Amino acid sequence: MAVDSWKFPHPDTEPALEGAVELPGTRKTVLAGGFLLGLAVVLIALNLRPAITSVGPMLDEMRASLGASATWAGLLTTLPGLCFAGAGFAAPVLARRFGVGAALTAALVVLSAGLVLRVLDGPLVVLGGTLVVTAGIALANVLIPVVIKDSFPAQIGLMTGVYTAALQGGGALGSALTPPLANGLGGWRAALSSWAVIGVIAVGVWIFAARREVRVDTGNSRPGGARRSLMRSPLAWTVTIFFGLQAFVAYIAMGWLPQVLMDAGVSRTDAGLLLGLISVLAVPISLTVPAIAARQGSQTWWIVGLGSFGFAGILGLVIAPSASPLLWSVFVGIGMSVFSLALTVIALRAKTGEETATLSGMAQGFGYLLAALGPFLFGLLHEQTGSWTIPLIMVLAVIVAQTLFGALAGRRRFV
Repeated sequence: MAVDSWKFPHPDTEPALEGAVELPGTRKTVLAGGFLLGLAVVLIALNLRPAITSVGPMLDEMRASLGASATWAGLLTTLPGLCFAGAGFAAPVLARRFGVGAALTAALVVLSAGLVLRVLDGPLVVLGGTLVVTAGIALANVLIPVVIKDSFPAQIGLMTGVYTAALQGGGALGSALTPPLANGLGGWRAALSSWAVIGVIAVGVWIFAARREVRVDTGNSRPGGARRSLMRSPLAWTVTIFFGLQAFVAYIAMGWLPQVLMDAGVSRTDAGLLLGLISVLAVPISLTVPAIAARQGSQTWWIVGLGSFGFAGILGLVIAPSASPLLWSVFVGIGMSVFSLALTVIALRAKTGEETATLSGMAQGFGYLLAALGPFLFGLLHEQTGSWTIPLIMVLAVIVAQTLFGALAGRRRFV
């Protein structure tokens, strides 16, 4: 593919800066698309999940080493969702103030520093370092869709798919490789901090890639000098609820699915492998489906289709959990791959990079607040009922709502 084809806007992107009135032909500076920037996006994506998924396999060793309580462990696993929400609101402001390139550089530095910081001392330092790590992750989560929107406007689906595949692949690597790293490096502290190496590499590549900029025509803006708040946009709230509900289901699956499977007769080792399979399934789907869906006028039926697989998988766990755990897990994994379309929709429903940043921050800010409730409510229902049936029925209801809001979010409209 020629380099120039990565740089300039697709005719369907009808740009509209919101900060000021602009005349036709007004231009703005964006990061130049191309192989190097694409590589930087992939490296950033590889950093955004291992910091979280590496903790789960080592949590019992961490608690034993630190003398930490179960409450501490619960807080440690809840922090990412809460921090994703808070930093999601801050990211668009930082991007407008310092620029996307500088804001993403800061996010990567914060993430890498936090990975080292959190292993240096006791329980409070681990919590503080995790807070720093997830702040960096959250900023990058919100800003990468802006880079894709501005720098790869004709390849939004493809680049979103590549980014999501790298994101999911990094998560799978974090959970799979951390235990052997702990054995080889002498413990959980070295294993968790070792993931900072990828962060340092990503910082170097990103700084070099972000030096190249181009000027692009933004076309006509909306009339009026004031920035329009997306909080008043029904479509923005539709996208936000869709994103939040799919994350709600994903957090439950990542946190509770192994226990559900073990109670259905699956061994601990096999339950862990099935959870890893769920993450791996998202890679090929993320590489293909968003690119195809983004070229179509509507993404609705793709969202409905993936949601149907997720519904079938959870329904299987309700009706006959021990009949075919592998099949149910495969269905759940396909259903959770709707995450790639949630990110694609954020970019496609906005007309400019500025709107993408605002919509991304809104969707991920409120969305992750909603998602943080998922594991808590699921566990509470299990504790109150003594079975997995009612909690899983709750998940079925959420998937139905997710699919309905996703179907609406997938229609070709703009905030």
